[in-house]
Amino acid sequence: MSSRTHSLVEVSKMRVFVTTIATVFAATLVLVAAVAVVAQTQSADGARASEKKAEGAATGDKSGASADAPKATMAAAVAAAPKVGEAAPDFKLPYATQEKLFMKPEEQMSLASLRGKNVILAFYPADWSGGCTTEVCTFRDTFMEFGKLNAMVLGISGDYVFSHQEWAKHHKLPFPLLSDHDHRVAKAYDSYMEQYGFNKRTVYLIDKDGVVRYVNLAFKAGDKKDYDALRAELEKLK
Repeated sequence: MSSRTHSLVEVSKMRVFVTTIATVFAATLVLVAAVAVVAQTQSADGARASEKKAEGAATGDKSGASADAPKATMAAAVAAAPKVGEAAPDFKLPYATQEKLFMKPEEQMSLASLRGKNVILAFYPADWSGGCTTEVCTFRDTFMEFGKLNAMVLGISGDYVFSHQEWAKHHKLPFPLLSDHDHRVAKAYDSYMEQYGFNKRTVYLIDKDGVVRYVNLAFKAGDKKDYDALRAELEKLK
């Protein structure tokens, strides 16, 4: 066999080898992409399902919180809800407004620092979700009315202050959003769902002396009756 013929054979073999490798590599990329798409779809579906269950449980909607919810005793103990007439548990948390983040210890907001004002504590599951957007926007639209009754609104969830600020900017919220990332405060107010990892949707009205005057542990974001009941209790504190 001539050297030229030998070279042609080697080139031919090399082409077959390269083509085979390229084919295998392309098939691997397609398989990886397919797996990634499936995983992403399942993850998104799971997140939506979890949010729906949490929203349902937070609003008392049994269809949202299905029968597969854990029925065993929760691993982490949750305090009983402070009752009307009892002192509201104090706390200190970082928070955000549209304009600024308040993260340093000396900047954080405590309930004790608000003595002299009536305080509406609104615990909610998560920023950017549908029900929570309805709730905070309703409070936004009645904010001036609450102000006339010497009341301020505090929204509390487990979201970070960075999310809070962007959400406050997006909806032009005139009240602070507090970050209770470890849900320590929510647990003290019986406003945390261990099985979902979200806050319940609850509302507390605390008077200017730090005493609980109204509690709704199943506050409904879209129910006018719940807002009217809160306003009626606030009117009594004039």
